[in-house]
Amino acid sequence: MNRRLLLAAGLAAPFARAHAQPAGSPNRPIRFVVPFVAGGSTDVAARIIADRMGETLGQPVIVENRGGSGGNIGGDIVAKAPPDGHTILMSVTGLLATNKHIYRQMAFDPDRDLAPVSMAYTADMAIVVTNRLGTRTLAEFVTLAKANPGKFSFGSSGHGASTHTAAELFRQQAGIDMVHVPYRGSGAAMNDLISGNIEMMLVQIAGAAGSIRAGQVTALAATGPRRHPLIPDVPSIAEAGYPQAEATSWGCVMVPAGTPAPAVLRLSQAVREAVVHPPVAQRLEGAGVDGAASTPEELAAFLRAESEKWGRVVRQAGIRVE
Repeated sequence: MNRRLLLAAGLAAPFARAHAQPAGSPNRPIRFVVPFVAGGSTDVAARIIADRMGETLGQPVIVENRGGSGGNIGGDIVAKAPPDGHTILMSVTGLLATNKHIYRQMAFDPDRDLAPVSMAYTADMAIVVTNRLGTRTLAEFVTLAKANPGKFSFGSSGHGASTHTAAELFRQQAGIDMVHVPYRGSGAAMNDLISGNIEMMLVQIAGAAGSIRAGQVTALAATGPRRHPLIPDVPSIAEAGYPQAEATSWGCVMVPAGTPAPAVLRLSQAVREAVVHPPVAQRLEGAGVDGAASTPEELAAFLRAESEKWGRVVRQAGIRVE
């Protein structure tokens, strides 16, 4: 279910703004929990979408940042909120697809305690390496890494983050032995990559495009399903020879389990209307993500597939957080 398919989901039918709202859905401001600190791409995307949702729903949609524990703190808050359609969560790959495989204990079960509403955005990543290696293709890098087992390191935005698990997926598919170096954010990792303190990392393309175009680092592949328009000369991961290493980070909207179906449908329609609204889509693109939409049922199937995929990666890599 790629971003283009998601973006097209449900667009043939008119959205709920053209119809009467279901009784009591909503009848007061909506709390939109972002399980990360303010300023990151997830937070920015949520605020852009929230503005339009508020117009559609006729109630303010108020973003609340509750970061910590890889998103688990914010996820737990929403999981335990009243299931009345007035508390929603902007969730990401880690919180829904990997954390349950990584954390030995979680205060909630994302599969049991949260219900899907709609996809919200996707963000392609790229494999980038330090210029000090002198490698220009992914094949050259893999050959060099295999000749130096355990001597190269790769950075990530944090232990268990999507930039970590996506790099592990590539490492497993390529059969290379590298050391993981977690950072507190991709910015710090990128600085060390530019300096040559680490050899490789995966990073969201929008955040790295400037460094790539400036020649500060070398991009070897885009890990999405196709080449990315910000770096059109860089091959996709499939073109580079590793189609099974495709990885895209994403964000979606969830609600507490047990939220009445009419409220879920109303929220889903509002999210889908928001992300395809041209001014919103343009703002999302400026924030480094692509708007994406889905029905609750499509999102549920997507989440099951992503959980299975990243669960296998986590188990093989032995990623654990106490």
